[in-house]
Amino acid sequence: MKLNTYLSFDGNCREAFEFYAQALGGKITAMMSFGETPASEYVSEASRSKIMHACLDVDGHDIMGTDGTPEHPHVPVQGAHVVADVATPAEAERVFAALSPGAQIQMPLAETFWAQRYGQLVDRYGVAWMVNCSQPLPGCAVESSG
Repeated sequence: MKLNTYLSFDGNCREAFEFYAQALGGKITAMMSFGETPASEYVSEASRSKIMHACLDVDGHDIMGTDGTPEHPHVPVQGAHVVADVATPAEAERVFAALSPGAQIQMPLAETFWAQRYGQLVDRYGVAWMVNCSQPLPGCAVESSG
């Protein structure tokens, strides 16, 4: 099973995905507006330029998204985060800094008792992120007893 993230935006999905592609080093693999669909004749003028589906591949993991429309308005998500679990503290610092412009920093990136680096922010598009370098801290590795 592969679990993916699907995000909803208030009319700025294209801009957000272009930002995420640069910030996360991913590749946009799909970007289709409602006006480009086979059923575009039934789409309201207000929804034609909005994104029906976008997909960003980041190291084999998909982040997908859509814009809300007048018919199906955007409702911000609460109580969930996208987690960027990275391999090194340097990568955590790079990703956190890349997502930070215009963001609300909820917890600055720092060493914690569970990770070499951990931080939380809500980016300029309203998406909540956790950046985590989950490698064990030196001296905290659990050794097998068997």
